Amino acid sequence: MKFPLFLLLTSALAVSALPAQALDILPGLWEFESKGVVAGGMPLPDMQEIRAQMQKLPPERRQAMEDMLTRQGVEMGDKGVRACLSEEQVKSQALPFQDDRPGCNQEVTERSDQLWKFRFHCPDSQGEGETRFASDREFTTVVNIVTAGKSGVTHMESHARWVGSDCGGLKPGQGAR
Repeated sequence: MKFPLFLLLTSALAVSALPAQALDILPGLWEFESKGVVAGGMPLPDMQEIRAQMQKLPPERRQAMEDMLTRQGVEMGDKGVRACLSEEQVKSQALPFQDDRPGCNQEVTERSDQLWKFRFHCPDSQGEGETRFASDREFTTVVNIVTAGKSGVTHMESHARWVGSDCGGLKPGQGAR
């Protein structure tokens, strides 16, 4: 089955959106690599397949997709999507990917130095997950999402690694839109 490129990038962005909070991670450029993404029982393609599909797009459409990602504070990376986290975002633990749509809320249900468990509810979806912190430069997240009106559960796993303190031209995101 062929998945629309926008759906694939949105899924990659959703994985990169996790966790919505973090412990003492470093500010700067982070890369989020998705693994094991399954939506409604169907595995989604990996980042290399997404990149290949993007390269096949007409230049103006590819640029529009890249611009959409940039407006959300992310860009394509070597193995996933990259996001810039400012020192203020890290200190306040108000990272840029919380879903701020009306009716969405998230709560941390368990918190330790190495593990955060959370759940969320939105009008069109709900789910739960956990984030395991390996260090201030690395964490993994697993999330299961049930979407209203859709069959099956979406399962996402991501690995985040700190790339460096310099974000280049990428600006910190200001929230999921």
